[in-house]
Amino acid sequence: MYIAINAQLLSFAATYRSGGISRYIYHLLANLARVQTPHRLAAFVPDLPAALEGWQNGRLQLYATGGLSRRPAGRILWEQLAQPALLRRSGVDLLHSTAYVSPLLWRGPSVLTVCDLSFIRYPEVFNRANRAYLGLLTRLSARRASRVLTISEHTRQDVVRLLGVPPERVATTYCGVDESFRPLDPDQVAAYRAQRGLPARYVLYLGTLEPRKNVLTLLRAFARLRSSKAIPHTLVLAGAPGWQYQGLYERVSALGIESDVRFLGFVPSAEQTLCYNAADLFVYPSLYEGFGLPVLEAMACGLPVVSSNAASLPEVVGRAGLQVAPLDAAALAEAMGQVLSDANLHNTLRRAGLDQARRFSWSSMAVQTLQVYDQALAGAPA
Repeated sequence: MYIAINAQLLSFAATYRSGGISRYIYHLLANLARVQTPHRLAAFVPDLPAALEGWQNGRLQLYATGGLSRRPAGRILWEQLAQPALLRRSGVDLLHSTAYVSPLLWRGPSVLTVCDLSFIRYPEVFNRANRAYLGLLTRLSARRASRVLTISEHTRQDVVRLLGVPPERVATTYCGVDESFRPLDPDQVAAYRAQRGLPARYVLYLGTLEPRKNVLTLLRAFARLRSSKAIPHTLVLAGAPGWQYQGLYERVSALGIESDVRFLGFVPSAEQTLCYNAADLFVYPSLYEGFGLPVLEAMACGLPVVSSNAASLPEVVGRAGLQVAPLDAAALAEAMGQVLSDANLHNTLRRAGLDQARRFSWSSMAVQTLQVYDQALAGAPA
């Protein structure tokens, strides 16, 4: 069978667009290129940068759409109007739309990935046009799809409950962790810390700077911790600015912790393992996550984790980290203080995190995705 994958949100830009969905698409394609399958696979990507060299083989071919599809409005036009005609001309048997929306003019079997429903759960952090487009088209696409893929059980339940999709048509395929995320040699880490001018001891947050990530509560908790305990740590906020991030700078100033907080900016994927390894603690107080890749990657690097207990994060963290209510700054400060001051707890969480991270595999996700393709093609129960 001939299977097409719409991978238009694959991005290598040094912005928030290279996070979340883009990383899911990247690892899906990278692992589908390695897995044995009788199917022919074609992926439509916006461009063909050097990072994709070597992927194409007898099972997976990449096609760059370029031009119009590089901008959001152009991408939508390409997906809804040009893509269906291209699929029919090419003799495609199944379409996998990897980002919420499938073309309404496509009538063949289809698989749809819904990473999260933040635009429904937290509509205030989206502009009106995005919210309206995703709200309408995702609902229509999910109800029409042969199968819907989610990246956590929490999102699966959201899709069933909020979009009205029958549960037997929704499957969970967990994200994985790349083997590059691992504990590194201390000398290598020390060299990175010096090169980047990072403090000797720091607490790390790595992710997009936007309201849904709840960084304002993290700032309140860190200020509380600094005032109650004599810790030598700096709070390092690493990640590209997203929606409505400007208030973070004012909050740092209002809390009087300017000298204790460092904004590191966008951290390239090749540097992230070093950034995790150089920290003493990873904190991720997000209000809502479809999965929570940074938490998994931190654990794979041997970094103890404190996270919120919201949405899918308990599925990822399990018992390997401390979890608190996302808006409870006092509880978050207490959990951070415990890990930073208790060497035994620090080491226990480090070992547990490494074990927990081994449970998640991108190759397993690719194999499970192929199984869902077969179910969609056969019209079989999930």
